[in-house]
Amino acid sequence: MSYNGRVALVTGAGRGIGRTIALRLSHGGAAVAVNDILPESAAQVADEITTSGGQALSVPGDVSTREGVSAVVKAIISKYGRLDVLVNNAGVTQDQLLVRMSDEEWENVLAVNLRSVFLCSRAAVRYMLKGRWGRIISIASVTGLIGNAGQTNYGAAKAGIIGLTRSLAREVGARGITVNAVAPGFIETDMTAKLTDKRRRESLSTVPMGRPGTTEDVAAACAFLASDDASYITGHVLTVDGGMTCI
Repeated sequence: MSYNGRVALVTGAGRGIGRTIALRLSHGGAAVAVNDILPESAAQVADEITTSGGQALSVPGDVSTREGVSAVVKAIISKYGRLDVLVNNAGVTQDQLLVRMSDEEWENVLAVNLRSVFLCSRAAVRYMLKGRWGRIISIASVTGLIGNAGQTNYGAAKAGIIGLTRSLAREVGARGITVNAVAPGFIETDMTAKLTDKRRRESLSTVPMGRPGTTEDVAAACAFLASDDASYITGHVLTVDGGMTCI
């Protein structure tokens, strides 16, 4: 799949799934704007892309705020004059049982996981409408589909992404813009590496394929949805979960 001439923004791309998505799109020829709240992380991934012969721009910033998103998009347009692909990947978890959850734990997770998708999509779609072509891909989660104890904040945010995706797809489909979500299951990341052996076994027991997924598995799904091959797919939630949600 080729993305030559396309400009992509990947949020939360300093590590993990976001980093792998950024690299995958770059390998296909896209110029990639690498966003992360940590400037050094964004710069490191952007350097990794340019060192391998790709085009990249480091655009650090807090995409859960209007000011942060405005600065990121302004830098992209100033450099490339366009924005074709948006991958909303930025996310955090602050797990807690609902009866013990603080207002801050609720609000922080909703801001980073859901408000950022609204703000980035609103900013990006204006340029996509002008070009009558665009791809918006948001990273949801199986938690937004089936729930998970201790993650009411995260589950609400990820379910919100799915609702936003389907509604926006109806708004912009006639203008050549597709809007989809990818819902990963148990994926090998820094976050899952911190799980106890017992919790890991419990999680994998719900996966028919019997193994965790990789960041490459998620990136491959995003790469497909960002391509011309997926031009007639919109409003869809693609699960990358080894069958977890089919139980």
